[in-house]
This record gives sequence, structure tokens and C-alpha cells, in this order.
Amino acid sequence: MSGAATIVLMWEARAVEGRGGELLEWARARSAELSREPARRELLRAPQDRVLVMTWWEGASYADDLPELPEPDATLITRPVHRWRFEAVG
Repeated sequence: MSGAATIVLMWEARAVEGRGGELLEWARARSAELSREPARRELLRAPQDRVLVMTWWEGASYADDLPELPEPDATLITRPVHRWRFEAVG
């Protein structure tokens, strides 16, 4: 993978039972505080109090250092955050 592309970062966490709304609001606030504005951003939720944040970065390369959401406080989540990085294909 080389050259400029669209890179999509995915961040997924599972909240302690019953705290999914709190985790969603935490993720919304942290995604608004990124050091740069992504081309696109989506926040999603799923059963079991899971929250997913996806950000799209235009003109980036796979290896670029891109702003990512941090780990929430360990008392809010049931396991470490899962992170994935994808390159969009045409």
C-alpha cells in the first residue's frame, strides 16, 4: 500500500453493563477533540453496550500517524479497546 488514499480508522469498545450510553457520550466528546478534523466521522452502537467510532481520512497513507481516540477509563469498559485500520478501495 502506497501513496495517498482514504484511510478509515475503526475504534470499538464494550461498556460495563448498563453504561453503554455513558460510553457513547464519552466517545462522542473524545471524537470531537481530535487534533485534526476527519473528512467523515460516524458513531454507532450495538447490543451488549458496544460503541463503534469510524473516522475517514482523505489523502492519507496507510502508515500515516492519524489522530485516534484514547482508551476510556478502565472502570467504563469490560476489555481493552479494539482498533482497526483500513484503506478504501475503488
